[in-house]
Amino acid sequence: MVLLATAFLLSKLLAPAFLLTPEHLDPPTPDPEPSLNVKFDPRTMTLAWDCKENTTSGRCTMLLKEEDRVVKKPRKKECWCNFEDTPLHRGVLLEVQVNTSERSFREKVLYSNPGGEGTAARNFSCVIYDVDFMNCSWAKGAAAPGDVQYFLYIRDSKRKRERECPRYVQHLGTHVGCHLRNLSGLTFRNYFLLNGTSRTVGIQFFDSILSTKEIERYSPPANISVLCNASHCVIRWDKPRTRRALSHSEFQYQLDIQRKVILTQPDTIDVSGDLENQYHFPSSEPRATHVVRIRAADARIPDWSPWSRPVEFGERVGRHVGKGCVRLVGSGVFTLSLCLRRFLGVHRLFPPIPQIKDKLSENHQVGDPVGHRRGWLDLCPAQCASPW
Repeated sequence: MVLLATAFLLSKLLAPAFLLTPEHLDPPTPDPEPSLNVKFDPRTMTLAWDCKENTTSGRCTMLLKEEDRVVKKPRKKECWCNFEDTPLHRGVLLEVQVNTSERSFREKVLYSNPGGEGTAARNFSCVIYDVDFMNCSWAKGAAAPGDVQYFLYIRDSKRKRERECPRYVQHLGTHVGCHLRNLSGLTFRNYFLLNGTSRTVGIQFFDSILSTKEIERYSPPANISVLCNASHCVIRWDKPRTRRALSHSEFQYQLDIQRKVILTQPDTIDVSGDLENQYHFPSSEPRATHVVRIRAADARIPDWSPWSRPVEFGERVGRHVGKGCVRLVGSGVFTLSLCLRRFLGVHRLFPPIPQIKDKLSENHQVGDPVGHRRGWLDLCPAQCASPW
């Protein structure tokens, strides 16, 4: 009996010890990984995180879906990186790595485009014309709901000014375009953000970076003049007015020169801006009436301006022939009148001598029957000869 009691007591005392053997202990819970609490602001393109003590170095990385990698290094004691404006509508992966004297920290954050697939505006484009005006246009997303509404925001590359479109163009109540009459706030590179709203579904955004130089469409060249001599004509014109001062070499031109009476499809002549806005057109006199018009484009981007107003030069061939005929007829009439006046003067000075009557033939004329005509011709100068 005593042995049973002893055995029972020992089992109670040994059970906890058995449960605490290493084979049956739960693995220790590791301490949570310290977080950098990374945040990304798409409006300022700023990637920020919590600062760590004794930081020795850091690095920020932006990885686009096209595998284009952008790396920035923050300044000492700064806990943020600023990226240049970049289109984000396809999504972007951002990573921060911070090294301290004790350890290294790394954290990633995915910035995606929230909203329904296919709801974002599409076919977005802008064009600057007449230097001071810009039109932007877009189309409704293929999967966008009927009540979708889009809004356009424009930000300069220095991020000093952001403004919404002042004048929307609508189609069936939906914004599908924007017209701007004041471009003073635009810089060389500008960020365009086109987002949307709906009561039924989230709308994805579309963004783009546009250069004012690339989207500017030039006006036609002005002050076209043509000066001709006996062998050719020199055509000159002024450079188009542009937002930025450009040299001659940054332009290219096309000339369309045709005879006015025979208008055909344009057979353009390419002229480099290096020729300083002039072209020598071979054309000898007499020349028919020609028509010239000119258009311009950037030397590297063949986005042509509209054609200029046509300018005429030369004269019609018929006009030269008509003037020659008038001069010829007028000269003949003048010569004939001169000869007639001389004949009448001689006739008054030397009246005709009465002829002896031919009693045999009863003919009143004796000698050469054309003698009077010969004498008249002899008295007339060379100009009396028929001009014909």
